[in-house]
Amino acid sequence: MLKRSISLRSPSAPARRRVAVGALATAAALVVAGCSSGSDSSGGGDTGSVAKGNFPAKVSTKFGEVTVKEQPKRVVALGWGDAETALALGVQPVGASDWLAFGGDGVGPWAKGMYDKSPKKIGTLEPEYEKIAALQPDLILDTKSSGDQKRYDTLSKIAPTVGVPKGGDQYLTDWQDQTEMVADALGLHDKGQQLIAKTKDKFAAAVEAHPEFKNKTVTSGSLSGEGFNAYVEGSGRVDFLERLGFKNNPWVEKQGGKGFFVSVARENVGDLDADLMIMEPIETSAAEIKNDALYKKIPAVQAGHDVVFGLKSASANAFATDSILSVNYALDKVVPQFAEALKK
Repeated sequence: MLKRSISLRSPSAPARRRVAVGALATAAALVVAGCSSGSDSSGGGDTGSVAKGNFPAKVSTKFGEVTVKEQPKRVVALGWGDAETALALGVQPVGASDWLAFGGDGVGPWAKGMYDKSPKKIGTLEPEYEKIAALQPDLILDTKSSGDQKRYDTLSKIAPTVGVPKGGDQYLTDWQDQTEMVADALGLHDKGQQLIAKTKDKFAAAVEAHPEFKNKTVTSGSLSGEGFNAYVEGSGRVDFLERLGFKNNPWVEKQGGKGFFVSVARENVGDLDADLMIMEPIETSAAEIKNDALYKKIPAVQAGHDVVFGLKSASANAFATDSILSVNYALDKVVPQFAEALKK
């Protein structure tokens, strides 16, 4: 009655090495939830804005070691969160993919105003190779993507490409690995480590401020057109919660399989009960979740210990994106919501 499926949501931590399998249609909905399919936008200028780094730079990937011989001046960022990771490091890509269809510069509010000139928009699940080539990139970032060999081979013919890490297929690259890989590719290793250290410190501060989170069980899930789903250890959401001291719902973790979310049959919705429940709509609505007859019967929901994000809300998108910038935004925005729900 349960099945593991592909989710293109960004996971992390030790369990990120799980290989995603299952129903691609459900997967695409869970991932992109209205993501850009590759529409046009205003393009980058003759050169991208870059920060000075140390070269040659080397990055280990699933496809082998990639050497970036000199300072890249025209960076194209394709992987989910790659563009905002580059921005956090002081580099403005000339082309980028808008995974959640933010529009504008193709990034969430946590990266608003970080471009001097909007990048050219590139497709997400199926990147537009001709458009990428026309931008004449000298570096392509694709650290959080499908990990498809054909995709990588095609991109690497255009320019040196930093693909997913080993075990990173199907978007299984966490914010820390992504930051390290992008920073190293840009010759900015030390700056990347500084950003990572500051983010870890921010997590530590949140843990200290909320001792009530420790060892509380949590279910992070969604309602899509296919039904209810719950994320397992290895997804970015669950990693975020575990860093705060929560423990993922044991029932969810027992479902087995190699994906990183489980599809939950109607008769098993009650098993999603936990000390805290976090739900988001994917191609549905918050009202559909809150008004679902079985959902309303869950003890945690009846006690008010649930957080239901609005469709395409900034908090939900930050929670899902799992990049160095979105994680920091989520720490500011969603942690107070979790604390408030637990108080009820």
